[in-house]
Amino acid sequence: MILMISKIFSLLKNKEVMLYGVFGVLTTVVNIAAYQFFLDFLHIENMISNAIAIIISVLFAYITNKIWVFESKNKKIHIEFALFMGGRAFSGIVDESLMFLFLHILNFDFNIILGISAAKVVSQIIVIVLNYVLSKGVVFK
Repeated sequence: MILMISKIFSLLKNKEVMLYGVFGVLTTVVNIAAYQFFLDFLHIENMISNAIAIIISVLFAYITNKIWVFESKNKKIHIEFALFMGGRAFSGIVDESLMFLFLHILNFDFNIILGISAAKVVSQIIVIVLNYVLSKGVVFK
């Protein structure tokens, strides 16, 4: 257990991981804010609001990951962007599937604070980890 905690702390000291965490949190904020905006203010159904929020947050994530997190100098931006979008499309499917599971099958539909859906927060935590693995291992390697 102590070894595992030590590994976690050493990861947190890594600049890339720290920046990914910061921009991951900001991407999550963008995602949740967009979701809530489309759901609460524009009264768009929850699954459609979630899909729109995913698109907005993925564009934000690509820019921040390319410039600040992985400092990519890849000249083949179209390939890098396609790989990034493909990875995010996959994690978007995971996100939509989790939201459907939580909201429509498990009835895990309650707000934790300021009207923010607990289902959305849990889904985003899983998606952040998945996106790091895909970005580090496939897109910005």
